[in-house]
Amino acid sequence: MSKQRQQPEKTTHTCCDVGVLMDPAFFKALCDPNRIALLDRLAQCPEPCTVTELCCCCDVDFSVVSRHLALLRDAGICHAVKRGKQVHYSVNYTDLAARLRAMADAIDACCPSGTGECNDVHTNKPE
Repeated sequence: MSKQRQQPEKTTHTCCDVGVLMDPAFFKALCDPNRIALLDRLAQCPEPCTVTELCCCCDVDFSVVSRHLALLRDAGICHAVKRGKQVHYSVNYTDLAARLRAMADAIDACCPSGTGECNDVHTNKPE
């Protein structure tokens, strides 16, 4: 069962969107070195991988790898497809790129001048 989460919209983002787009579950999923190693391994594989196939990239138990993958899946970073008794994981490139792009656009909206002088988040006026 996948948890419901907010999808970034394909719109022009403003500075006020930064807090909305910075989903703690998304960053929690990306903050662990083992999950980054799993994501890296998945990105290198041309086909979806099982937990067993992914265990080689982390120095943790099978059950821990499975929990890491579930967290990545719940954050929308990975796809999981059950085939028989096994679950095959792959990177959700489309959603991952869209979410990162939306966050970057919202952050850029806080600094529209390109001078490095950013606008105040609350008033959207230069400080």
